[in-house]
Order: sequence, then structure tokens, then C-alpha cells
Amino acid sequence: MIRALLVMLVCWLAPTWAQEVSGHKPAFDDYFIDGTLRIDYTFSGDVNHQEISLDKLNSIPRWYGKRYRLDEVPVEGNGQIWVADHHTHQIIYRNSFSTLFQEWLSYEEAQTVRRSFENVFLVPMPKDTVDITVALMNNRREIMTSFTHTVVPTDILIRKTGTHMVTPYETLQQATDTNRCIHIAFVAEGYQDNEMPVFLKDAHVAIDALFAHEPFKSMQDRFNIIAVKSPSKESGTSEPSKGIWKETALHSHFDTFYSNRYLTTLNIKDLHNVLAGTPYEHIIVLVNTNMYGGGGILNSYNLSMTHHPQYRPVVVHEFGHSFGGLGDEYAYEYEQIPMYPHDVEPWEPNLTTLTDFHGKWEDMIEKGTPRPTPSTPENKGKVGLYEGAGYSLKGVYRGMQDCRMRTNENPEFCPVCNRALQNLIKFYTDEE
Repeated sequence: MIRALLVMLVCWLAPTWAQEVSGHKPAFDDYFIDGTLRIDYTFSGDVNHQEISLDKLNSIPRWYGKRYRLDEVPVEGNGQIWVADHHTHQIIYRNSFSTLFQEWLSYEEAQTVRRSFENVFLVPMPKDTVDITVALMNNRREIMTSFTHTVVPTDILIRKTGTHMVTPYETLQQATDTNRCIHIAFVAEGYQDNEMPVFLKDAHVAIDALFAHEPFKSMQDRFNIIAVKSPSKESGTSEPSKGIWKETALHSHFDTFYSNRYLTTLNIKDLHNVLAGTPYEHIIVLVNTNMYGGGGILNSYNLSMTHHPQYRPVVVHEFGHSFGGLGDEYAYEYEQIPMYPHDVEPWEPNLTTLTDFHGKWEDMIEKGTPRPTPSTPENKGKVGLYEGAGYSLKGVYRGMQDCRMRTNENPEFCPVCNRALQNLIKFYTDEE
């Protein structure tokens, strides 16, 4: 167990080393069946001490995640989950993620209060016993806590879900090759039964908005999309600052971390219960409200309001977070959050502190372009190093003056984000 954990921790920093240790790339059919192991965890603690606890294991029919490049991740994330063969210690599956818990640790409340957060991860169902490790990183890209447990796939206490009483859903777009595609599920939140036609219309609006952007537009046939019609008892969502609490399917609410525009759900288990038995991997929650807000968390979910005039750009922007692992490129004088230490290179492909810029968008900058690059009219449309990103006015840089990851007004992803998204789509669909 110790050897396996050490290998996994080294693999975080040097993924190619894992391939040399194992000697060969893991093949899906050698280690997994066509099923999903859903693992529910609780992350808890405060800024000084964090803990990971196992809640329960669930078995779901079919696997809709990657079947190739199983031991690789396209972006590092703020956390990772590894699956290792119990007998050989070889890593046979790996994925990255971010969490609301880790974000919360950057807020003042985490200095004096201990809280717990639900988290759910999906891995392919193993054929034999495996060791699963979850590791959480701080904003210096250092492992702050990890937890390893053993899973025996024949364990009688692994709960079978998704076999009956599956939430009704409709297929909105079918991929050309459903074995090499990216599965997206739109989930209804705050829509009553009689409002499902509105939900389906809102989902189509989101699809139109997303695939109006490159690289999604030219790679649209690689996405399989469904709409999951999860009913709520009441319409809308909760607004704590106004004393409004609604009974909805996912209990979403504004005012997350006391930010009035931050719309999230903390009920991650409810979200995956709603999705059990449907073909899903990436999740877009559509919230029936005309208030402005949303949120996107890498490989967890994208959540967006639907009836505000800014719905289209917001749902696309949040998908840039939840699917693409892209960082926010804006910064405000009145709200600077120290999420990116200036002596540590961000893992996000569209942000840099210049600590280790090599391998990002350096090759896209024209010779002679000043570094940092002034935001002047003559530099509009030029890739460079523009200061002010990642919630910091100084010390963090973006690739263009404007981008979908910076403002709602910009009509497209900048070339830096475009290339990062394109590489990610190729990764998930097994294109070199």
C-alpha cells in the first residue's frame, strides 16, 4: 500500500514516470468491465487541517468516461483520484478535479470554522481488487491531504443504482461515435413537472450557445448530449440574501460563500442520484431563474441560470471551467482573491505567473511582442502576456486582452483557450 501511494504521488508531478514504472499502458478490457463505480466522499476541515472520509460505494450500469489514456490526465486540477491494481500497484486509471471545499479554504471563514462538503467521483468498475487514492492540493500545488482505501468489486455492500426508476431523459444530440465521445448531461433544477418543455427549450439554447464557439463548433460530432428531466417541488432557486428558500431537486442557491452572484449546489450526492442510469460524464445544471449567477468546477459540474439576458455567455464561460479546466481571466480592485501565489505556476493552461511559462502559449506570441504586453489598441487581437487575471491585478497573466473567460461581452474563446480546449477534446476522444 505504501509503495502504491508513493508511486501515485510521484506520478502527480511526473506522469511519464508512471508509464516507465508500469512498462505498458493499461488497456480498459484488461482491468475493467462496462460499468461505473461511484464513490461518495466527505471532505472536511479548515485551513489548518483537512480530512477525506469514505461515505459509500455505488455500482451503476455502463461506463461513459474515457476508455483510452487511462492513466493520464489532460490538466492537473486541484485534486486527483487514482485507481491502482491491488496486486501489482500499477496505476490503471486517473482523473483530476477541483472542489468547492478547496475553494472555500481560501476564504476567511475557513480560518475559524470547520465545514464538510460532499464529493462524488466516477471510475470504471474494476474486475479485481483495487486501491483507490484521493489527493487534495493547496494553491501551491502541494498535496495537503490524501486518503487510500481498498475496493473489492464483489463487496455485497456496494449499492446497485441506476437499474430502475431512472430519471426520464431525452437525447438532444448523438455523437458520431458513441464509444469515442464526450457525454454531457443537462440537468433540470428548479423546474416543476409542467415546466419541462421550458427546460428542454433552455437546454437547446445552451447547446446553440456552446457550439457557436470554436473549437466546439468544428468538433460538435464528438459530443453526446442528453437532457435529464429532474422535477422540483417549487420553481426557481433559493436566494438566502432575500430570505428565500425553495424546495428544489438539487437545493441550489445563490450567495455561495456570501457572493450574491455565486450560484451552486452543495448536494452533490443528490445530483448523481438524479443522473444514475443515464449516459453522463460532464454535467451542466440549468437553473430556472432570471437572477444573474452561475459556477463551474472542474470535472464536477457547470451550473447556470437560464432566464437572464446573459445566459448564453455565462453557460459557455462556466463550461470553460467545468470541462476545460480554464481559469478566470478577470480581476477586480474591490475583490482580489489570493488564489494564485505569484511564485507558483498555475496548472490552468490559460494563466501564468511566468514562474514556469514554458510549454503554455509561449510559441503563440509573435517575435518582438513586449512582455508584459500593454493593453493598447495596436495590441488588440495579438497573443501576448497581459497582466491581470486569476482575481489578481498584478502578477498573474492571460494570453489576450479579452476572451470568453474574461468578459461576457467577448464573443469567443481567445486563441490560447481555444487551443487548450481543442487539445482536451482530442484527449478525451483519443486523437493524438
